[in-house]
Amino acid sequence: MGNPYYECPLPVTIPPAKPFLESIKLGIKETLFPDDPFRQFKNQPASRKFILGMQYFVPILEWAPRYTFEFFKADLIAGITIASLAVPQGISYASLASLPPIIGLYSSFVPPLVYAMLGSSKDLAVGTVAVASLLISSMLGKEVNPNENARLYVQLALTATFFAGVFQAALGLLRLGFIVDFLSHATIVGFMGGAATVVCLQQLKGILGLVRFTHGTDLVSVLRSVFSQTHQWRWESGVLGCCFLFFLVLTRYVSKRKPCFFWINAMAPMMSVIVGSVLVYLTNAEKYGVQVIGHLEKGLNPLSVSELAFGSPYMVAAIKTGIITGVIALAEGVAVGRSFAMFKNYHIDGNKEMIAFGMMNIAGSCVSCYLTTGPFSRTAVNFNAGCKTAGSNIVMAAAVMVTLLFLTPLFHYTPIVVLSSIIIAAMLGLIDYEAAIGLWKVDKCDFIVCVSAYIGVVFGSVEIGLVIAVTISLLRMLLSVARPRTFLLGNIPNSMIFRSIDQYPIANNIPGVLILQIDAPVYFANANYLRERWIYEEDEKLKSTGGSSLQYVILDLSAVGSTDTSGISMFKEVKKNIDRRGLKLVLANPRSEVIKKLVKSKFIESIGQEWIYLTVGEAVAACNFMLHASKSNNQVADEFDAHNNA
Repeated sequence: MGNPYYECPLPVTIPPAKPFLESIKLGIKETLFPDDPFRQFKNQPASRKFILGMQYFVPILEWAPRYTFEFFKADLIAGITIASLAVPQGISYASLASLPPIIGLYSSFVPPLVYAMLGSSKDLAVGTVAVASLLISSMLGKEVNPNENARLYVQLALTATFFAGVFQAALGLLRLGFIVDFLSHATIVGFMGGAATVVCLQQLKGILGLVRFTHGTDLVSVLRSVFSQTHQWRWESGVLGCCFLFFLVLTRYVSKRKPCFFWINAMAPMMSVIVGSVLVYLTNAEKYGVQVIGHLEKGLNPLSVSELAFGSPYMVAAIKTGIITGVIALAEGVAVGRSFAMFKNYHIDGNKEMIAFGMMNIAGSCVSCYLTTGPFSRTAVNFNAGCKTAGSNIVMAAAVMVTLLFLTPLFHYTPIVVLSSIIIAAMLGLIDYEAAIGLWKVDKCDFIVCVSAYIGVVFGSVEIGLVIAVTISLLRMLLSVARPRTFLLGNIPNSMIFRSIDQYPIANNIPGVLILQIDAPVYFANANYLRERWIYEEDEKLKSTGGSSLQYVILDLSAVGSTDTSGISMFKEVKKNIDRRGLKLVLANPRSEVIKKLVKSKFIESIGQEWIYLTVGEAVAACNFMLHASKSNNQVADEFDAHNNA
């Protein structure tokens, strides 16, 4: 086993110390600029740097010069297709946010234009989303009743959108996009599913034709509100809603089974609006209790800078709503953009996307728009329609502009029940039970996070569900740091490979040697736990061998990327404990940052440079050599004593 590796061991290199400022600079670069966005500016003349800088911050300047007529034809078809979806969805989601329907149309005009200039995704289609709309309604609705004080409520919604944009742009400019990563996949699946369930339940108001309804978003409040008003249910509205919902779900099913018919699903909401409006107009259903949108003002977005309620007593609520909805919108928009970018094999810059989202929401809040992002449903339609660039958003905005200027009177007779059906059909796609089942099969902890988020949203509130899910995710992350796994290593037969005995039962223990491995950095949070854990492993080894044969303890540090002063203190205490038992501590493969700190703390000096090895195999070979040498010396001594006695 051992001697070939011990005869000529490779020395462990101690890297040269770097100046403090250089280390700080490198740390900041690795944290904030891991993708090195400035590499394209190196060795370029000043004029070229200026052009590259403009193209970096305004991506339309990069792809517009290469724009072709073929691209335009593809973007034109895609833009018109998503516009047919954007108009009914915009009206529906504005109603969900307790805002005037016209604001939903405004929000599909200016923000897409801003994103087309600043966004880096070719496929993302910008618009309002149901979850953010629900959050705005539930959070601001607690402060101001939208029915009693509609103007103040709209002002707070626009102010929340402004602060959401500021927060999003700040994250992008400061390169802090990794904060959004704390919303894990399991958290998003559970949260989105719970929010979609709540949204569907709240649409029972429109489906059943109810006038008064609870402002609560939890399951109990909604069901109580529904069943306490059974005498006010409108069967006409219910039948109409069920018919349109069946039609929308059917078209969605057909489009999934036959992707070439994607346009059926895309056109279905607009067709529902048209058919519903015609039916209401011809049958005078409005007189029989079927509620309609009513009058929508013609004209483009009015300026709303003066409407931003910076001096309002509800300012704190607007900021809180803006930050929470901004994070949710970022998580959804960036995730959707990256998903579709993978299909076309190109890369999008998450931080640039955050800047684009932030700027379009800041601009939108100044022209009567509320929070927008990149919804999955609209982006999927845009992708399937064959879009080539972000120019499809410009086409969509142009179509919405025509609608605002000339077509808004046609939506007067659009029944509310149709909008409720459109929302329910869209939300059913967000309840991803297959993903939840996958989480259960792969990772039970992630499944618990997912279910906790879902239950928190459905039985508590949207904010409670989000807080529960993020808290559990952070606790799990902290637990993995504070309680890292340690492994007892053994030798794979007929090799110099050492692996965990739990994973490889065929691995053999090395007589006289205990090999321990840790798979995490050693910090103040886990130093005490590791010390106790390693002492426990030593005790178990001593008990199993009768306390006589164990001579060496090897610590495999190959997975320890860094340590701090608490970790170094732990190493020193472990060494003292090993020394007290008459054993020898050996280190294998310490990483660069770790060995530099061990050298500065004089820990390496205390154990000796000769007891640090590049691999576990070399360390074991050295220990075996010393054990054999010790046995040989003892045998010679015994023979010498026996000869003298004779």
